[in-house]
Amino acid sequence: MHNCRGWILVALSGFVVVVAGAFGAHALGGTLSPTRLDAFDTGVRYQAWHTLAAMAVLIWRVQQPLKGQRAALWLWSMGMAAFSGSLYLLALTGAHWLGPITPLGGLLLMAGWLTLAVCAWRQRLAD
Repeated sequence: MHNCRGWILVALSGFVVVVAGAFGAHALGGTLSPTRLDAFDTGVRYQAWHTLAAMAVLIWRVQQPLKGQRAALWLWSMGMAAFSGSLYLLALTGAHWLGPITPLGGLLLMAGWLTLAVCAWRQRLAD
């Protein structure tokens, strides 16, 4: 299977999205403050969108492998771990020292999108 590791990571990320979403909706509602629950939900939402985007890039890579696609996937993976992971931990533990990790994760997510844009732009120029 082409991109087997990528598909495994996407599948695991999708699994975490469903588990975290269900956990947030059914177990955390009465235990966390609204601010911490909102932070948790933000982590789930960003992880879900970037998991779907990663699936689209993996499909695109099968059709048209381009330089930069793998880098975008790597940046999104690291960004999801840092951004969503820090929000999950911050919401569950209240450990405010995790706060600076969240924007770093956001920067990685943004860098992934810019990398993808450059990848598509280069292809446009080659066509």
